[in-house]
Amino acid sequence: MFQAILVVHILIAMALVVLVLLNQGKGADMGPAFGSGASSTVFGSRGSASFLTKIITLLGTAFFATSLSLAVIAARGVGEPTTVVAEDPEEEIPAAPAVEVPDDAPAVPDDAPAAPEDPDAPPADGPVAPPPPAE
Repeated sequence: MFQAILVVHILIAMALVVLVLLNQGKGADMGPAFGSGASSTVFGSRGSASFLTKIITLLGTAFFATSLSLAVIAARGVGEPTTVVAEDPEEEIPAAPAVEVPDDAPAVPDDAPAAPEDPDAPPADGPVAPPPPAE
């Protein structure tokens, strides 16, 4: 449904552009505006709306209606989102197997220092002197 309205919307937009460019502007017939004979007609100096003007008005109204309907459909959601990438959010990553500690393994004393977070970091006592240059 959304794609069909979108195609109609694009066709109306292209037709409007072409018809507006083909339409003769108000300045093309300035003679009657200055009293050259046709100013006393029922519809004024311009005359009744031309067929082209009526078509442009009709297409403009249809363009407004399709714009509004596309906005409403987009706000409600078209349905299932589609993607080119296959995603399965319910797929579970297997957990790492548990490591069994033997019963005769030595226990770590409570006062043992913790391992440094960064193995390349200097000890807490201070910086380490750089090694002598190799010859």
